[in-house]
Amino acid sequence: MPEIRFDDGAAYEQMMGVWSRLAGEVFLDWLKPAQGLLWIDVGCGNGAFTELVLSRCAPAEVQGIDPSEGQLAFARMRPGARGAHFQQGDAMELPFATDSFDAAVMALVLVFVPDPAKGIAELVRVARPGGLVATYIWDMLDGGFPLDPILAEISAMGLSPTRPPRMEASRLDALSAFWIAAGLTQIETREIAVQRTFGDFEEFWQVETKAPSIAPMIAEMPLADVATLRQRVQARLPASADGRIAYRARAHAIKGCKPQPA
Repeated sequence: MPEIRFDDGAAYEQMMGVWSRLAGEVFLDWLKPAQGLLWIDVGCGNGAFTELVLSRCAPAEVQGIDPSEGQLAFARMRPGARGAHFQQGDAMELPFATDSFDAAVMALVLVFVPDPAKGIAELVRVARPGGLVATYIWDMLDGGFPLDPILAEISAMGLSPTRPPRMEASRLDALSAFWIAAGLTQIETREIAVQRTFGDFEEFWQVETKAPSIAPMIAEMPLADVATLRQRVQARLPASADGRIAYRARAHAIKGCKPQPA
């Protein structure tokens, strides 16, 4: 199956950045972090969640790590992300010393990490004793992913859309098992439900089909099949009386603390 690559920060902002901030607002409300912390945002992408941390948490420092230089270039241009430090890096081999951060987080990333357990172990390693380790990720297996209206209809047409490699890592029980295995304490989980509204179906289609898991497939489809797919998705998402399209997505979140040494 082809790898899903996020290299276009502007397209990602339209397609997923808005969704990320909707869920990220609820996530930060739930975390209730203190101000003045040292943060690392692993898989920061185009900086959508990093910007939230800066605007809401008065951090002493934020480090953003992502494998895509294209995404990072967009992040560095965000007016609201000035002051954050962005660099290319691997979630499974973070370029920081042990016990460096008060808060180590991933936003919508874990299902893309080839070895989630190793990625979580790295989060724990770079967190300070007593520090916060947390993530939120779309519920990929039970209809919570924002792109599911399109992906479900692609599958119904007998095609095989590209999916993240570790979707099972999005389950709440899987997240809990990872956090327990990593030795974290004070573990809590929750669901985050959010809703996004588009002006009409055309706006929805233009924005959501920018996804790197969808755009290449649509580009290769015969025009008749694209038209059929549009019709099927539009039927799946009834518009309000004024033509707007509103639907919900759902993420799973987990938080825990790195134990203090005995």
